[in-house]
Amino acid sequence: MNRKIGYTDEPLGDIEVIADFLPPPAALALREEGVKVTLALSRKSVDFFKSEATKHSTQYQRMIRRLLDAYVDAQPGNQRGTGGAKRPPRKRAGPQG
Repeated sequence: MNRKIGYTDEPLGDIEVIADFLPPPAALALREEGVKVTLALSRKSVDFFKSEATKHSTQYQRMIRRLLDAYVDAQPGNQRGTGGAKRPPRKRAGPQG
């Protein structure tokens, strides 16, 4: 396992540059409705999101959800659009007629 890695100056071939689609942590603090799932994450990821959530006075789970929504929105051919899942409009109390 202590083999030395030999690097060369060969051309890399066809490389596709992917646009930076990830939002900054502050943009992940928006409130949105979600679906509960069970997911195991790495400790470093959870620690990062907990720290950023504290800075922005929000929940780290909400920030992770917004990050995943941004990834889905950036995929080619995605018909979902921007902003993630929307809540249905609230019914207003008042006179019916």
